[in-house]
Amino acid sequence: MARYDAIGFDLLTALLDSWSLWKRVAGDDALGMRWHSASQSLLRGREYRPFEDIVRDAAGEVGVTAERAEHLLRRWGEFDPWADVTDVLPRTDGFVRFIVTNCSRRLGNVAAARVGAHFDLVMTAEDAGAYKPDPQPYLVALQRLGLAPSLVLFVAGSAHDLAGAGQIGMDVYWANRGAVPLPEGWPPTANEADLRRLPELLAEPT
Repeated sequence: MARYDAIGFDLLTALLDSWSLWKRVAGDDALGMRWHSASQSLLRGREYRPFEDIVRDAAGEVGVTAERAEHLLRRWGEFDPWADVTDVLPRTDGFVRFIVTNCSRRLGNVAAARVGAHFDLVMTAEDAGAYKPDPQPYLVALQRLGLAPSLVLFVAGSAHDLAGAGQIGMDVYWANRGAVPLPEGWPPTANEADLRRLPELLAEPT
């Protein structure tokens, strides 16, 4: 018997390389990552306010022009999936698959379409009324799909998903693409550099 019935995914780090576009639009790699980091600080765990405004506010904080912020929002559909995602996702066919993303509804769906796979639900921060790791986005996704958290493996893209998904009872597979040190408090079921070990974990019996 399979260990899990469903797989949840972070979108903008676990599945898509969003960092490269932030860097290109900023015109400098370090500045692009500071801009991205500033946006995360403004939204993480908070009540929803328009994601587009957060991108603009974060740009102002780090010295990115308003024009470049609008340019990033216009190019949101240019993210590419990581190479391992293209290889691994077809091997998860047969599972319920859903996304939980810190994004607006419109931009979340634009980005999800870039993955190249079917998802049963795309749950955005706008839909849930809060940004991860607040439990609401994860909980609303599970409620809409009728899933028990103990039967779901959540694929995290960043450290905040470890606590966010873990606190409501989901096991977490961390696609730790930035090789970030493991935080204390919510150890993942797996801490890997990418998704390549995911099929092996899904195949393990209960």
